[in-house]
Amino acid sequence: MLYDLNIPWTPSTSPAELQSTISFASSLGYSVLALNHTINFPLPSQITNPLPKLPSPSAPTAKQQQAATTKQPTILHRVTAVLSDPGQNYRLPALAAAYDILAIRPTTEKAFQAACLSIAEPSLISLDLAQHFGFHFRPKPLMAAVARGVRIEVCYSQVLAAADPRARACFISNLGAIVRSTKGRGIVISSEAKQALSLRAPADVVNMLAVWGLGTERGTEALGVNPRGVVVNEGIKRSGFRGVVNVLEVGAREGDDAKKKQQQQGGGKKGAAAGDKSGKKQGEKRKTPDESGDGQQPAISKRQAKKLRMAQKEKEKGSS
Repeated sequence: MLYDLNIPWTPSTSPAELQSTISFASSLGYSVLALNHTINFPLPSQITNPLPKLPSPSAPTAKQQQAATTKQPTILHRVTAVLSDPGQNYRLPALAAAYDILAIRPTTEKAFQAACLSIAEPSLISLDLAQHFGFHFRPKPLMAAVARGVRIEVCYSQVLAAADPRARACFISNLGAIVRSTKGRGIVISSEAKQALSLRAPADVVNMLAVWGLGTERGTEALGVNPRGVVVNEGIKRSGFRGVVNVLEVGAREGDDAKKKQQQQGGGKKGAAAGDKSGKKQGEKRKTPDESGDGQQPAISKRQAKKLRMAQKEKEKGSS
């Protein structure tokens, strides 16, 4: 499956334009798309999700029947918070609860360091690589973010839609620095396409970024494996609590119920038999050798036999 986790949306985006972008992305082979809403700090008191929920067609028309032949992509809701001061991140948990994916776009070095090392809520660090940053992308914070499960997002439409040559040069330079620092690991490629014409096919994206330093294998992972990990991790965060997972009852195999019944019946019979035996033993009285009706004399020792013989001889002497 191929992922594009950045389809920009603003309140001025028309439904027809949005549907056109989604349809074109689906025709290019992308299976999972994320509508992205960008906000700035400070956050409003009431956090709501303004992203539109695309309705499923109930009465199919001719166009809908033609579009039904191709599988519709999965639509997710994402929010990107532009962060300049790390001290403003105290409301990120409430913001993450309203969306499927939370991303951070740091604009300063302190915000970038905090996003890589300490902020736990976002799973994506989205950077505007077409602008000049006043700091360097060093390996230590970037690899720390990758080790924590946070991914670095690269949006290729930033260089395609840039009219300024300086912006393109900044994009290529920043991308090269990120690839060198991370060795191509933990990168997620998205489009950030504001219109359908800014989208590119997956193979074209991989080849384009390979020219600027990102290997073909890493580019393929950045379109499939890495964004899938982001989606799965975000889903786990919202369905679990501190590592607690709900255990659902699994279906039993055929014949297990019959075996259990047989074991229960066998155990009942054994218990009844054991009870009868114990009852009989308790009802019986221990018999002495004299009370036993076998009639056999108990065996005596040699010493007792010798005493008996001596006593018999003394009786015979006394009688004589």
